[in-house]
Amino acid sequence: MADSRRGFHPDPELTEILGQLWELDTNKCYAGQDFDIDLQGYVTSGRELQRDRAKYTLFAWVDEENVFERKTYKTFKALLDNYELECGEQEVVTNEERKENRDFIDAIMETDVMQEAHRYLVEKNKAPKDEIEFKRLLYKTWFSLVRRTKGDRDFDSSSFEHVFVGEGREDHFIGLHNWIQFYLQEKAGNIDYHGYFRRETVKDDEHFRLIALQFNWRGEKGKPMSSCFLGTSPEFEIAAYTVCFLSGKHGRNMDVQLGEYEVEISCLPLGRDCIGTAYIAAARM
Repeated sequence: MADSRRGFHPDPELTEILGQLWELDTNKCYAGQDFDIDLQGYVTSGRELQRDRAKYTLFAWVDEENVFERKTYKTFKALLDNYELECGEQEVVTNEERKENRDFIDAIMETDVMQEAHRYLVEKNKAPKDEIEFKRLLYKTWFSLVRRTKGDRDFDSSSFEHVFVGEGREDHFIGLHNWIQFYLQEKAGNIDYHGYFRRETVKDDEHFRLIALQFNWRGEKGKPMSSCFLGTSPEFEIAAYTVCFLSGKHGRNMDVQLGEYEVEISCLPLGRDCIGTAYIAAARM
């Protein structure tokens, strides 16, 4: 949970570039048009699971025919079943899965959002100008296998798995900061939504765009607090976190102004070349 007492001091560089990416995200989805949510009851503690305050799922519906036929959403969705749940279990990447990774990178690189992220990073001397080389850098950053479990020799995780898919660690659930994966796991009966945090769940005009929530995974693993954008495209989230990571903006609770939102973004490395975790820590109007 973010500390509201420390004040809000936006990073000017991050605010400028992430604000541009936010405005360029014309492929985002809209509540009431592409999906709808049912917030229900609210929770107050991010340290432990509380009594379930939500009788129903968070997502009332998603127009899958519309959303998942979009190229970047379709290629993103294809990646979500490529990973072992438990930390400590060796990940095995097949040739088909490598192709799916490359197809996703190719798809997002066709968008204005990723083109602008690339332009910015080249301007800052943080990425190669050649697009093929930049795609290789994106692959290395997001899909290289890493060791997340201390003392374990297995390569059991990747940046993409942690941020977008989620992982199990003993009786805890870690990662999963993406609205599409949350919806799909609710639909599959794996996630039991417990409620939302009022202060960190805010609207842009009439549309909820960021949410902090609590959930349980299959009755076995709890996540007392998680947070994610709502409706943003896969290319926006990859672009935003890639810019933070490659530009060296590592840290917890980095303040950024996104439109009307005062947002705290956390982006922490795992080793030199990969993102350990990246997420929206909090948001306020």
